[in-house]
Amino acid sequence: MGVDGCGSGWLVLLSQLPRTPSSVRVATWRRLRAAGAAMLVSSAWVLPDTAAHADLFSQLRDGIARQGGTGFVLRVPDSAPQMNEAIVDRFRADRRQEYDEFAERCAALLDEVAREAQAGKHTFAEMEETEQDLEKLARWLAKIQARDFFPDERKDQSSALMKRCRTALEAFSLSVYAAEGLQDDGTNGPPDPGCPAPAQ
Repeated sequence: MGVDGCGSGWLVLLSQLPRTPSSVRVATWRRLRAAGAAMLVSSAWVLPDTAAHADLFSQLRDGIARQGGTGFVLRVPDSAPQMNEAIVDRFRADRRQEYDEFAERCAALLDEVAREAQAGKHTFAEMEETEQDLEKLARWLAKIQARDFFPDERKDQSSALMKRCRTALEAFSLSVYAAEGLQDDGTNGPPDPGCPAPAQ
């Protein structure tokens, strides 16, 4: 395989957990999804064969055993091209869903900035709220891209969309500074909202 820095072959985690408590099942599922693992069939998860992924699967297997379940970690060398392609498609389908949701959130942020600007709501409160939303989006995108082991055009598209959001916020911020009577000379970045406007 050897795609985008991933090792050759796959790691497969097979698990069987007790029905109760359900919190154990949910916690395991969350860790697998956060790592970008793809589910092949029920209770069978796959990741590219890397040292970090082997360590994660070993931790999960041991945790499953402590909870009274059963877990196995299998190392699968490169299989037939058709099988590799089918597995990669699983990963890409998961990331595609995440990228699509990310795009929807970005579109909502851009629409919100446009509405606030059109309504003349150039306030620090609106600006700071949008900044917080933007940083949440940035952190989310970083997580998606970190587990995008087989990137396609959506990775670049999402980065470009993130840039659009930042540009829109920068323009809105300048409008806020102007509305508040603060000026930016372009040399030190936006003025500090806590500082008084310079004497005229």
